[in-house]
Amino acid sequence: MAEEAKIREAAVPEAFSDEFDFAAVLSAFPLEGTLLGAVRYGQGHINDTFAAWYRAADGRPRRWLLQRVNTRVFRDPDGLMANIEAVTSYIAGRFRAAGLDPERRTLQVVRTRAGGPLHRDADGGCWRVYVFVEGARTYQLAQGPHQLREAGRAFGAFQRMLADFPADRLRETIPKFHDTPSRYAAFEAAAARDARGRAAGCAAEIAFARARAEETGRLLEAHAAGLVPLRVTHNDTKFNNVMIDDATGEGICVVDLDTVMPGLSLYDFGDAIRSGANTAEEDERDLSKVTMDLGLFEGFASGFLETAGASLTAGELDLLAFSAKLITFEIGLRFLTDHLDGDVYFKVHRDGHNLDRARTQFTLVADMEAKRREMERIVKRLPKGG
Repeated sequence: MAEEAKIREAAVPEAFSDEFDFAAVLSAFPLEGTLLGAVRYGQGHINDTFAAWYRAADGRPRRWLLQRVNTRVFRDPDGLMANIEAVTSYIAGRFRAAGLDPERRTLQVVRTRAGGPLHRDADGGCWRVYVFVEGARTYQLAQGPHQLREAGRAFGAFQRMLADFPADRLRETIPKFHDTPSRYAAFEAAAARDARGRAAGCAAEIAFARARAEETGRLLEAHAAGLVPLRVTHNDTKFNNVMIDDATGEGICVVDLDTVMPGLSLYDFGDAIRSGANTAEEDERDLSKVTMDLGLFEGFASGFLETAGASLTAGELDLLAFSAKLITFEIGLRFLTDHLDGDVYFKVHRDGHNLDRARTQFTLVADMEAKRREMERIVKRLPKGG
């Protein structure tokens, strides 16, 4: 049955990329069959991701997910992979204990012939391979509340299954990743440097950020007060990091685990709303299209609380709606900071791309502020399962 799901795949591309010596890289992994080539895959901002195509012994094509890890961002790739392997093996064990096949429900790392999770090429590049999850896909925008609910169920289940995992076993691969006060301090430093002379062109965005500076520490203050516990968190819960099954519409697999580390559940909920309940693309230039859809908000929240609600504290539940605003604000700060610094972190595809992204996030923040009370009412009335 699992093998049949793998065969539901896209057609083999007519042309392949020649960006890297893929044959040399992939020879480090015990992948059966004949390499056909590799093509870029997905829309990630950080790593280089490819679908590597092989012809199996029976003549059928098969894909593997190949990634070159961005070591400028992830400076401890060994720690990163140790986190991923620890979490995915734990989740697979939980699925098996529940009588479910984990093959398509969690990422599977393919170890190298040498036995490690990474291959380092002659130039020092770090490469990894995952089993490609066939018969499912990710979406940049939710097709409706039902898809957001499935994403919420998937991320909530991720939280619930890792509730007993000792967070202190994981390394902090990007220190202070969701530390909003630190992100705000970095923004102010970038604005003061004005390294590329861009501050004058985004004065309105700088003023918007400064008007909300006092709110940046609210989640960390709640944690320090014992209201919000430290958990294993995904930390990058964009809607497109859940694979939706083509046949059933179920959210089956949480992907992009590079930022799995100790954190707050509110980071995961907030970022999911930021990306999933937005009615426009993350870099939409027409800001009239950018709103936080309450139906999509309720869709995700209902799924998340169905699978994780019973494991959350009262403090976490009270701050769910606020977390959506704060994480949206934080991501906007990061885009604005990178714009001011000259686009050194996020990949850009046009002039002003990071500023466009920052404006979209800040437009969402303003809309969430207008809808805060209704968001809080939705959270309170939804059932809390898990």
